[in-house]
Amino acid sequence: MSVSFSIESFDEGKRVDLFVSEKLNISRAKAQELIEKGYVKINNSAKPKSYKLKPGDFIEIYEDKLKLNEENQELIPQNIPIELIYRDDYLVVLSKPAGMVVYPCAGHKEGTLLNALAYHFKKLANIGAPLRPGVVHRLDKDTSGVIVIALDDRAYYGLVEIFKKRQVKKEYLAIVYGELKEGGTINLPIGRAENDRKKMSTKAKRAKEAITEWQVLENFKNYTLVKVKIITGRTHQIRVHFSAIGHPLLGDRTYGRKTYIEKGNKKIPVLRQMLHAWRIEFKHPVTGENLKFESPLPEDMKKVVELLYD
Repeated sequence: MSVSFSIESFDEGKRVDLFVSEKLNISRAKAQELIEKGYVKINNSAKPKSYKLKPGDFIEIYEDKLKLNEENQELIPQNIPIELIYRDDYLVVLSKPAGMVVYPCAGHKEGTLLNALAYHFKKLANIGAPLRPGVVHRLDKDTSGVIVIALDDRAYYGLVEIFKKRQVKKEYLAIVYGELKEGGTINLPIGRAENDRKKMSTKAKRAKEAITEWQVLENFKNYTLVKVKIITGRTHQIRVHFSAIGHPLLGDRTYGRKTYIEKGNKKIPVLRQMLHAWRIEFKHPVTGENLKFESPLPEDMKKVVELLYD
């Protein structure tokens, strides 16, 4: 079984291994393995992994080869409660709680959102790597909120495409340190930090465009509740951007400054970064229907806001 793509102008110059990695939501190394074994054809012939794409190129990927050498990785169904917002034959929209990882990875083999979905939905997309079928975007472990997962291969490819073309509107709610005024735009490239590969940075040598728009919703003493819209979707983008401008997210133990709220002589701990994926809007990849979903502010963030009002 194979899938095919025609290259458009916005992918011109992109390496084929990166293109395959993005389209199938697999690692760059796995994409390179497929290319080197001849399972990716460009204009009906094999090309090196470094081949730069041109408009009009026709790419065929033999996706049934994806499970080669996967060391028998298997997604374990687990009866874990989920908060379902929407479901049809093609996709599901859920509200992910803080503290839950989206899909199994090192250190988190079980207890993830995908383990739960494998139990509650017998049908998941066949693609997206064995341990993350149907995943087209993700939320950090300690970020709560709305997330979309494909149940169908056609929906998966359609969602990948609209995310790639920035046709998905995503809005977040965040509590940041310091007092901001009105709103603004943060336009700072983001890449892997040179001195800590687990972190992202706006000062990385290899960085990609990253744009974040924000608007003040409420000011408190030393803190601000903001609505955030991300134009791009870089790893840790909101957390990195607000840290870079001197207003890190409250509770962020990686990029932040304060993990507690001071009330008189007390220090009340904040157990995770105050970031919630509040709203998502997109066109259904199969039916074409315009969809909009919201996930209410979770209880832990509500309690923090109440404390800031006092």
